[in-house]
Formats: sequence, structure tokens, C-alpha cells
Amino acid sequence: MKVLVYAAGAVGLGIASCLIKAGAEVDIIARKNTVSALKENGLFRTGIFGEFKASPKLFGAYESLNELCSKDYDFILVCCKSFDTLSSAKDLYSIFAEKRPVIVLFQNGWGNAEIFSRFFQKDLIYNARVITGFERNKPNEVIITVHADDIRIGSIFGADLSNIEDLCTLISMGGIPCVLSPHIEKDLWAKMLYNCLLNPLSAILKVPYGRLAEDKHTCEIMNKIAEEIFLVMKEAGYSTYWDSAEEYLEVFYKKLIPPTSAHRSSTLQDIEKGKKTEIDSLTGQVIKIAEAFDVDVPYNKTVFNMVKFLERQRGAS
Repeated sequence: MKVLVYAAGAVGLGIASCLIKAGAEVDIIARKNTVSALKENGLFRTGIFGEFKASPKLFGAYESLNELCSKDYDFILVCCKSFDTLSSAKDLYSIFAEKRPVIVLFQNGWGNAEIFSRFFQKDLIYNARVITGFERNKPNEVIITVHADDIRIGSIFGADLSNIEDLCTLISMGGIPCVLSPHIEKDLWAKMLYNCLLNPLSAILKVPYGRLAEDKHTCEIMNKIAEEIFLVMKEAGYSTYWDSAEEYLEVFYKKLIPPTSAHRSSTLQDIEKGKKTEIDSLTGQVIKIAEAFDVDVPYNKTVFNMVKFLERQRGAS
């Protein structure tokens, strides 16, 4: 199986490590410093699923898609930040429009598949829901810090799930459990809830997830955020695995936070590094949909504006 991993941040390197370990032919598109580190020292994964070192001979690393014009891939895994989705779709379309690879979006937020559907056929586009914590302290090293549930891959467009069965098997063989999902829209909105409740406050208050669940004041804010999101989903016709905020919050506090309590959100990590966050594709999407259906979401707007302030204060580009 030939796989292209597009963007080698923490998630991209983590998934690439699984595929390489399972024996797939993997190429990675990354920035210059990451490509240099990968070519010189290989890819190194540590954390809760054990250590794995991939020699540079076991995979390819490239700075540009133009270096891959003659190659065909079974899968392209898009692991870029959600604010780069449009530019990534255009970049991939310029090279692979006629080659029909299956595209799997390993991204946070809502709306990424719709953007890719402007360029590629819907029956080729799949979403992955990931609730695993990845951190990258060096360009070629990734640490898996926490894992709350299996990676789930499916299609919001009703595409044939058999197309991605082998990919799920290889990721699982490489160390991170991965399964097919016939209800990926529900999975994605479950992840949206999880991220929107935790990521903004984690970044604003500079604390890991578990600290937020220990204090009644932050719990009250998260509860209100959840209530607003359920109102938005109801008005927009979306659904997840729980019928109400109360049902979700019961699971959120008892089952979802405990295994990820030590995790520092990607939003916090980005703020600390002076990088742009994905808040526009998380809370920002909730606000956008809410405005379209005339739903008031003051708690979501408040934390959104505070994160945007922090972005600008830290000079995010």
C-alpha cells in the first residue's frame, strides 16, 4: 500500500509512524527543517504505545508535491491544520486531480470535507476522528501522550467504507487502534464538543484538561458551552450520540476527561509557540452555524474572542 502523509506535524508523524511500522510505503510532505531531520535521523515515536524508530531508508520525505509528480498513491492523509485546508486542497488537486487517490482528513474542526469536495469527488473523501494526544518536541520526533478512544474513519458523504478498511488495519497494526465508522458525522460532532469545551479554556487558563474538570467555575463555563452547541446542532440538523447536553456531560466528566486529564490542548501548545490556532474551525464554526440559524451562543463567543486575543498578543502568524 502506498500512502502520502501531507503535513508532518505531531498528528502526521504519529500516523506515519504507524503505517511505516506496519509495512506500508510511506512518503511525507513537510517543511524544510522537518524533511532534513527525517532524512538525517529517521522518525522516532515514543509515549504510551511504546517506542518505534523508523530508519530514513524506510520512508520518503519531501518539501514539495512537485517532487512526486510521477507517483501514484492509494491514500493521501491530510494532516495539516484546519486553517490550511483550502490551500492544501488546491495544492493536492494540482498534482493528483486525475489520479483518484482516496483522501482521508486527519484534522480538527468541522467543514474540512466540504472544502475538499470542491476539488475532489465526494466518494473519495473520508474523515478521521482522532482523540489521541500527540506532541512534537523535535522536528522528527512525536510523543503520544494520551488516548481516549479508537481512531474512527468514515464518510459524511456516504462513500463505501470498504475503500478504507485496509488503511484502518495498517494503522492498528502500527500501534494505534483504528476502526471504520458508519456514523462519522456523529463522531465528528462528539469531537467538536470535546474540543470546544476543553481547548479554549485550556489555552486561556494555561492548564491541562484535568484541571478544568476539578473546578466548579470552569465546569460551569464548559456546561454552558455544551448547552449552546446542542442548541446549534438541533437547529442545523446535526446529531451526535447523545440527545442532550446533560447526557453528554455525564460521559464527558466520567469517561472522556480522566484518560486525557494530563493533556495540554493543541490550542494551548500553538499559543505558547506563537502559532495560529484552529479555534476558527472549532468554536468559530459553532458561532458561524449559530449565526446562520439565529441561535445565541454567548459563552462560545466569549472564549473564542479571548483565544483570538491571545493569538494576537503572541504574534501568531
